[in-house]
Amino acid sequence: MEYTVQKLAHMAGVSARTLRYYDEIGILKPAKINSSGYRIYGQNEVDRLQLILFYREFGIKLENIREIITSPDFDRVKALREHRKKLLEKRIELDLLISNVENTIKSMEGRIVMSDREKFEGFKKKLIDGNERKYGEEIRKKYGDEIVDKANSNLKNMTPEEYEEVTGLENEILETLSKAYKTGNPAGELAQRAASLHAKWISFYWGNYNKEAHAGIAKMYVEDERFKAYYDKKQPGTAEFLRDAVLVYTGIKK
Repeated sequence: MEYTVQKLAHMAGVSARTLRYYDEIGILKPAKINSSGYRIYGQNEVDRLQLILFYREFGIKLENIREIITSPDFDRVKALREHRKKLLEKRIELDLLISNVENTIKSMEGRIVMSDREKFEGFKKKLIDGNERKYGEEIRKKYGDEIVDKANSNLKNMTPEEYEEVTGLENEILETLSKAYKTGNPAGELAQRAASLHAKWISFYWGNYNKEAHAGIAKMYVEDERFKAYYDKKQPGTAEFLRDAVLVYTGIKK
């Protein structure tokens, strides 16, 4: 079956403008252009669009998607199996959160007693699983299973007060880092405060502090595009600024 831009856009739930943009950047070219100048898409293009949308669902950038699906080694069946695995993991997380909400309702109605710790189980499990899915392989390779397992255990066993403190710390780090970045001085007071807060934040997960590991993880923020994108989201260059501030804080050279 063949589709025009409008028909494929309507079927896929995207805009015609999106399809035209995908054509422009070379990620989804039409099968042909008909005599009237309309883009025409066939089955191969439909299948490719489905994969693009799958990858987009998981927050992968278009330039990275293009590299994946145009690779000579790309295996569509293997890619779909990986998508299925990720969706199942996501469903488990959602089921846990739904269960948490249902139990909270029952608790509020007086049908069950729910401890303060149980109220946060769903959120912490979602965070642990999400981190494992995104960064688990690299982190375990770099720091070893024992440290990562300990960090996950520390997070899982946090009291509500500790959990609230660590999430608040993360926001404080970002706010302080944003102000420090504008000074342009990683050795300045604000930048060093951001580095100090970051040291405290990672210590919640590690259970202790190690300056070499702190410097290592700061370097990884720049080397790993996912971490870099997180810190550079509002101000490009922030990941490098944080790395430099941490290196000053730890006294470790680049």
